[in-house]
Amino acid sequence: MSAPAMPTAKGDAASGSGRFAAWLRRRIGLILVFVALFLLWEYAVKIFGIKEYLLPPPTRIWTEFLKRWPTVMAGAWITGQEIVGGYLLAVVVSIPLALAVVRWRFVEESLYPVIVFLQIIPKIAIAPLFIIWFGFGFGPKLLIVFLLCFFPIVVSSVAGFKSLDPDVMDFARTTGAGGLRLFLKIRLPQALPGIFTGLKVGAALAATAAVVAEFVASDRGLGYLLQQYNGQLETPMVFATIVLLSIMGLVVYYAVEWLERLVIPWHVSQRPNDVTGI
Repeated sequence: MSAPAMPTAKGDAASGSGRFAAWLRRRIGLILVFVALFLLWEYAVKIFGIKEYLLPPPTRIWTEFLKRWPTVMAGAWITGQEIVGGYLLAVVVSIPLALAVVRWRFVEESLYPVIVFLQIIPKIAIAPLFIIWFGFGFGPKLLIVFLLCFFPIVVSSVAGFKSLDPDVMDFARTTGAGGLRLFLKIRLPQALPGIFTGLKVGAALAATAAVVAEFVASDRGLGYLLQQYNGQLETPMVFATIVLLSIMGLVVYYAVEWLERLVIPWHVSQRPNDVTGI
């Protein structure tokens, strides 16, 4: 009986190229749309003679970014820490709080309305207060990112934990399973789709929150650079900074989406679209 063939580096490379080709086929429509938009933008600016300070062409934006990329990337490092730190703090606080809201009526009736009230307050209005209370360091910006990401995660997590069918829990209890086992095997898996919905909404808001915080008071970060470039009418760098912020937000969002696919591959949201019946 012959031994099974061992994978080779050539085989791994072929497998990797095959996966990349499959990914490219799925995204070819999106890529073509972006290419068409950038070409239209580039030539429309030149054909209609639009001033650069109003709308620079993409090639000019890219050229200016390459000239100043050390400064911009240093700002991105600062803003990235605020985004990731505030978002993770929101995740750590929101999910246990949502579980407490579902588990104890006192928390739902007393604390949850306060959370809703605090969400109604415009965050940009209270950002100056954070500067007065906590200074100009990393802390106030972390708190603003936390506040903007916090509410959607809490609301979606509460909905997820409440979506469990009580008959399923009653049946599971008849098997003699304890509270921790019921939580890990039934309540948490059933709540995960709702939790990930909130996590993705929070991830989409994290970059916006960090920029709002830096607009209020900061001497570092992409928000600070954005204000500087805007005040000096350096429109190409304004666009470059906005694009970089968007990319950072997308990275956080798709990291959460990747984690969702890894954790709940069984959920209906992870199934490929069936277009054969359309």
